Amino acid sequence: MRTVTLEGRGDFEEWRLAARALLAAGVEPGAVDWRIRDGEGGLFAETSPELPADPQGPLTVPRAFVDLAGSVICHSDPRRFGLLYRLLWRLQENRTLISNAGDADVAVTRLMEKSVRRDSHKMKAFLRFKEAEPATDGRRRFVAWFEPDHFIVARTAPFFQRRFTDMDWLILTPKGTAAWDGKALTVTDTAAKRPDLDDQTDDLWRTYFRNIFNPARLKVKAMQSEMPKKYWKNLPEAELIPELIASAEARMQGMIRAELKPAPVRHERRRLSPAEERAMAEGVFGALSREASGCTRCPLHAHATQTVFGEGPADARLLILGEQPGDTEDLAGRPFVGPAGKVLDAALEKAGLDRRQAYLTNAVKHFKYEPRGKRRIHQRPNSGEIAHCRWWLEREVEAIRPKVILAMGATAVEALTGRADVFSALKGRQVPLGDEAVLVVTVHPSYLLRLPDPEARAREQAGFEAMVALAGRLSAGERDALSPTGGAGQSAEPWQDR
Repeated sequence: MRTVTLEGRGDFEEWRLAARALLAAGVEPGAVDWRIRDGEGGLFAETSPELPADPQGPLTVPRAFVDLAGSVICHSDPRRFGLLYRLLWRLQENRTLISNAGDADVAVTRLMEKSVRRDSHKMKAFLRFKEAEPATDGRRRFVAWFEPDHFIVARTAPFFQRRFTDMDWLILTPKGTAAWDGKALTVTDTAAKRPDLDDQTDDLWRTYFRNIFNPARLKVKAMQSEMPKKYWKNLPEAELIPELIASAEARMQGMIRAELKPAPVRHERRRLSPAEERAMAEGVFGALSREASGCTRCPLHAHATQTVFGEGPADARLLILGEQPGDTEDLAGRPFVGPAGKVLDAALEKAGLDRRQAYLTNAVKHFKYEPRGKRRIHQRPNSGEIAHCRWWLEREVEAIRPKVILAMGATAVEALTGRADVFSALKGRQVPLGDEAVLVVTVHPSYLLRLPDPEARAREQAGFEAMVALAGRLSAGERDALSPTGGAGQSAEPWQDR
């Protein structure tokens, strides 16, 4: 009996060299006792007798076996070494053995391969990076803890290198570590201890998970199959699961009630009193907002945290329209609460306008961004995404019927007109629309934040504040504001939006 002792931590080359030598010496599978060093798997370390020399000539096997063995060697079952050597021995007489799914050895090996593949998938899905102290050169650094079932760190680490190449990171597990410093990927089989880390992105994960949770599609067993409980302790969003499951039935009933929309009332509006009309508008608008929360009209919903619908009174005379929610708005679920919102608030206050009396919304209701490490960089919506979201904007305008629409930026103008080439011509102007409404066009406040030249920023800021003030005067019924005032109050011929 030959005893072969291996480290047994997912190193395929370690097993391959031993198996080649044994096969060349004609050692039958039953005459080999495979062991793992340091008692892994319940076996005590022993010194292996000297193996036969590695054969000089080629020992060929089907490529399918090499691929299969490369996965199975990462499994934590100590029987994997003997199983693979038995398959290797039998392949010398039957080259098609791997394709025989009914063979007992092949079937067990395939199950091991599937388990390793699933473990690797779970690591990619459930590993959570947390920010640590930055490096001496200023590069951001992140640490993650994961508890795999098998020795998959080396085979899974290249995925994270490709995905997060612009940041330094360290992945710690009880079965090995992986580190990336922007230049080299280092993998060791050294067991690590769980770090004690926490950062603000935990709240992001909780917000995202709460908003994608659909109580109508809840299947607890299926959910636990995809997200086994053993991973919950390392997932910040998992603490929400018991409460979301307990409240699923009540939330589903609320969704059903929200489906019961009132019948169209556009033909009855002229006979309603102002109070009745306002109550009706608020009811229609509330149902519209709830419906938009589940919007999947374009792919943007798949990556955003939540739908950011408009907010404000249903009878607002002024509608302020921007481009799309930013990072802050995406997390908060409210429009214009980030840096651009602060610029807008300052302009409204300077003009003596109360933000609470205006209706604020965006042309696109989901945040479009490009992930860069842990940052989410704003990306401008394209014409297709704007067109998909125009349906919601038209419903908002129909429900609110504002007297003035302040369109901020090219995307807002395109959403209202269907044209992407008219913003420059309309900037700083007011345009009569149908139903006695007026369109006022200005830049988006985020544009002001990006201007590097102080003089240009001051000039554009003054123009922006003038158009905000003009929109306020028009919404208050001051029709004399239609007279020219240094370009900011120029009138235009009626303009068709289609």
